[in-house]
Amino acid sequence: MEITRVSKQTQKPITAKPSSISSHTSTSTSLTDTTNGSHDFKISGYSLSKGMGIGKYVASDTFFVGGHLWAIYFYPDGKSTEDNGTYVSLFIALASEGTDVRALFELSLMDQSGKERHKVHSHFGRVLDSGPYTLKYRGSMWGYKRFLKRSTLETSDYLKDDCLLVKCTVGVVKSQTEGPKIYSILPPPSDIGQHFGQLLESGEGADLNIEVDDEIFAAHKLVLATRSPVFKAQLFGPMKDRDTQCIKIEEMEASVFKALLHFIYWDALPDMEDLGGLTTKWASSLMAQHLLAAADRYGLVRLRLLCEAKLCEDVAINTVATTLALADQHHCFQLKSVCLKFVALPENLKAVMQTDGFDYLKQSCPSVISELLECVARISEHSVISYGYRNEPSLDGADVNGRRVKPRIY
Repeated sequence: MEITRVSKQTQKPITAKPSSISSHTSTSTSLTDTTNGSHDFKISGYSLSKGMGIGKYVASDTFFVGGHLWAIYFYPDGKSTEDNGTYVSLFIALASEGTDVRALFELSLMDQSGKERHKVHSHFGRVLDSGPYTLKYRGSMWGYKRFLKRSTLETSDYLKDDCLLVKCTVGVVKSQTEGPKIYSILPPPSDIGQHFGQLLESGEGADLNIEVDDEIFAAHKLVLATRSPVFKAQLFGPMKDRDTQCIKIEEMEASVFKALLHFIYWDALPDMEDLGGLTTKWASSLMAQHLLAAADRYGLVRLRLLCEAKLCEDVAINTVATTLALADQHHCFQLKSVCLKFVALPENLKAVMQTDGFDYLKQSCPSVISELLECVARISEHSVISYGYRNEPSLDGADVNGRRVKPRIY
């Protein structure tokens, strides 16, 4: 018998070389930078502002930097009672909602002699041990209770023709992380409005006729109800109309409803001048006024804001009074503010008062006349619009850690 010997071999572990492994390394970068913006604040009639009282201020209009609103506050008699009016105070404040907004600031009182020896308090260009200053909430401030002695100010080149010039620079600190792009295809913009607009033009599937000023418009109930809470209640609510195949809209012109319907389907304003054969800017503004009222009537907030924006752009002598009345009646506060400021300007006031629209304004909105007089008075006294906030922190150029920023003179 033949005996066969089988030799047993030892199996060695397989070790892969680094070069044979498929690997991929990805990277990302954290970027922290500032979004900077400046605002020039002219304080006319400085001598008239004195004596308004300690803690009382005049403020700049708000300005937008880094996604937030800001305002400059100047205290002619100082902010703190302990200084007894010896110093003027100057602050920058967060004027919009926000929490833990980190920013760099620079407040400058400008030399008006041409020597450019400005008085500057600045975070910029300095090594800051504790980093940027943090504003905790709306109304938080950074600045100086003892910005400058009032006696020094009144004998300096900062004051010229009873006027001061303040410049404020804000640098809002933001961080973002950037990584490699994993796609390069640019998707097209949304065209849903075009599709719904074509549905309106074709009338396909329309299940509702709307009579406006003896003209009939075909529409779709679901579209109207989806876009307008008023139409939803009228067509599907518990108090819906008995006849939901045809409804009639009173006290609205057909051209205005056509524009309203255009927005409901297209989500965009129609061409105001082409609508109904309008050819003038005045007629276009008139259409925007009617459309704003219709938008408010049917709860179309975006349309109302679009009309407000257009009316702000087109504010003019012959239309501003009726626009102001409209803004007051429909609680359009931004539009109302723009109109009041426009009318109150000395070069506009007399001309506006001679328009038919101003007579309508006096009759329909008498309370607005009082607001207009206050606005005129502020301008004539070389004053500025001010905004008051509660719970203002008492800061004097120091952050929460007590760090101060030293002034420098240029």
